[in-house]
Amino acid sequence: MATVGLIPRLASEAAAQLAREMFRWLEEHGHSAFAEEEAAVPGVPTVPGYEVAARADLLVVLGGDGTLIHAAGLCNYREVPILGVNLGTLGFLTEVPRDRAISLLEKALRGELPVSRRMMFDVEVRHQDQVLLTGLVLNDAVVSKNALSRLAILEVTVDGRLASVYEADGLIVATPTGSTAYALSAQGPILHPAVAALALVPLAPHTLSARPVSVSDRSLIEISLKHALDARAHFDGLALADMQQGDRLVLKRSADSVRFVHPPGYRYFATLREKLGWSEVPTKPG
Repeated sequence: MATVGLIPRLASEAAAQLAREMFRWLEEHGHSAFAEEEAAVPGVPTVPGYEVAARADLLVVLGGDGTLIHAAGLCNYREVPILGVNLGTLGFLTEVPRDRAISLLEKALRGELPVSRRMMFDVEVRHQDQVLLTGLVLNDAVVSKNALSRLAILEVTVDGRLASVYEADGLIVATPTGSTAYALSAQGPILHPAVAALALVPLAPHTLSARPVSVSDRSLIEISLKHALDARAHFDGLALADMQQGDRLVLKRSADSVRFVHPPGYRYFATLREKLGWSEVPTKPG
């Protein structure tokens, strides 16, 4: 008997309805299940978010990529496999369509679906010798200025050696998983999940020669805020901290990782072609 943790998208009736359907199906087939307490799904037992990974053998996300990133954060150094059902829009990470949710859940419980492991990194915001905020990041960490303030000046070192000084709106550090998210919209490279690298992607740099660069995922990266009137650090678009001049963002690969459960026949480039519209045949004029 397996225990399944259901992570529905907040304030979504479609996600709540599917959670109820899955809960009934799991009970009928001899499994136990619960939903994250914060989702408050009527008719489904709940547990607090911080207990989800400790109690579950499988997590099922019912929502979009943001909900899946939230679920990854709940794992808390326990590599519980995550199956993502797409009730959002693009769905790079939540790959299972709504109409196949129950059938693929059954296959996942039988161990018949492919599983991949994705890297994460640990990040800290430091003010002198004080740690202001820590986080475990799946997609990206971002240092950015306030929308109305002048350009920030960011000094970046890699393994203790100066890499670059950016005068820009900010800087994204993205994992391969996050390379198709915010970093992609800033003209960053797409990194295949098997590539052991991180992407450093400047946001609207003042100098045209300031280009995105990839570094080893084993590197220790430090971003120092040399000048900005108002800046912030964001982790996976969720946790954030205000930064002052002289504050530092320190990043290194985590010992933790995330396990994604994929539909049958999963291929990374097939996902890119589908989600980004690659290889479409142009429509002939007239």
